[in-house]
Amino acid sequence: MATILIIDDEKEMRELLRLYLEPEGFTCIEADDGEAGLTQFGRRHVDLILLDIMMPKLDGYRFCMHVRERSQVPIIFLTARSDEWDRVYGLKIGADDYIVKPFSPNEVVARVHAVLRRTKGADAAPQYEAGPIVVDEKARKVTVNGKPVLLTLKEFELLVLFLKHRGQVFTREQLLDRVWGIHYVGSTRTVDTHIKTLRIKLGEAGQLIQTVWGVGYKFDETV
Repeated sequence: MATILIIDDEKEMRELLRLYLEPEGFTCIEADDGEAGLTQFGRRHVDLILLDIMMPKLDGYRFCMHVRERSQVPIIFLTARSDEWDRVYGLKIGADDYIVKPFSPNEVVARVHAVLRRTKGADAAPQYEAGPIVVDEKARKVTVNGKPVLLTLKEFELLVLFLKHRGQVFTREQLLDRVWGIHYVGSTRTVDTHIKTLRIKLGEAGQLIQTVWGVGYKFDETV
């Protein structure tokens, strides 16, 4: 059964959630602030995170953004912040659901099941291979010559996009739209920066990402 990481600075809240989740077969691990939550997340396999927003050391929003740099593990916010702005912002930065306190513990359990069905029930993501590069999209793992390579979320999404469309030339604007989203506000130079760091991390295989002068970039495995 799935492992749930509960991050909340209120001990009573963590105990209440555990009381309802464990009889459903879930394994629960806890943290009382965002920094401790990141430590637990780095040490343990986690299938879903229940996350408070207002916490000491590292709040829920910043925790969510840190996790989204390296993982798509489902995140459900549990918070007393009920403003529409808070809900929209939480979902925008990567949360899968947003539940306002006070809530029914049974509703939380139902939402956990629903989110896990949605994420686990998705079609298995394929594995891509190009030269020495192997990418497992579902597990979000990349290896080069059999050695693991740690990428940020945007670097990973860029690499997957290139592997799905080998040989296709993308302009910087197209890469911004595909990877950062059409509402991203910023310079196309962020694309160049991420391509540079991605090439460095891929080592010699980084040369497969070719610069098309005056246009953009493409992935060419014939190089």
